[in-house]
Amino acid sequence: MKNTVLTLRKQKESQDKITMLTCYDYSMAKLMDEAGINILLIGDSLGQVMLGLEDTLSVTMEDMIHHTAAVARGAKNAFILADMPFMSYQASIYDAVTNAGRLMKEGRANGVKLEGGATVCEQIRAIVDASIPVCAHLGLTPQSVNAFGGFKVQGKTAEAAQKLIDDARRVEEAGASMLVLECVPAPIAEKITQTVSIPTIGIGAGAGCDGQVLVYQDMLGMFSDYVPKFVKHFAEVGETMKQAFADYTAEVKAGTFPTQAQTYGIADDVLDKLY
Repeated sequence: MKNTVLTLRKQKESQDKITMLTCYDYSMAKLMDEAGINILLIGDSLGQVMLGLEDTLSVTMEDMIHHTAAVARGAKNAFILADMPFMSYQASIYDAVTNAGRLMKEGRANGVKLEGGATVCEQIRAIVDASIPVCAHLGLTPQSVNAFGGFKVQGKTAEAAQKLIDDARRVEEAGASMLVLECVPAPIAEKITQTVSIPTIGIGAGAGCDGQVLVYQDMLGMFSDYVPKFVKHFAEVGETMKQAFADYTAEVKAGTFPTQAQTYGIADDVLDKLY
């Protein structure tokens, strides 16, 4: 069954936890979709894990559209959620609606995600008015890494925690259908989850959220540049892949691959006619 904003809202109401993973290509989208992941997030994290950039700030609309379209082609049932990259929505409401529309029209997304609270409520309202579902993102918002002075847990003081709660209420009032909470103390994330009626998806925000999201290269042990505290390796796929690459190299060099099983033949009488 296709996941929609309505089915995801029902999961919150029935306390059926929502699963979200990042995804950036067709092949991985098919695997995740077949495994029953509810939401595939084409995150601007692709800047780091796919493009080798230091942060998400250099990711472009063209990057996001390209990867979103690939994921959409591979998934039949998952909700396709695309990040709006840095400066695609901050400068004006016109930019926000136009770029969100591009992700829907060219990328075939089912919804868009943008970072920020009260400061982006006007953009959220305008995008929602254009019939585009919006997921808000509070806490550690990577596009604001320079303003934060690094990747740090947010909401640790009473004032900062109250601002997160207030912002959660405001983005819901503005029309957001979902809310990602990143690097937020678990009790604050749980309070927000109980405060708003829209699903909350946590990453480094404890088990009290309505669902969880991880970068798939992190949870599969494929990205080792750095490992955040909130990451769990559900499989050591990175090590398995490295061993497979090494085994391939060894067999090619030894001449043991390809074998007859991987080789095409030709009839002897055809060979006899060649000169």
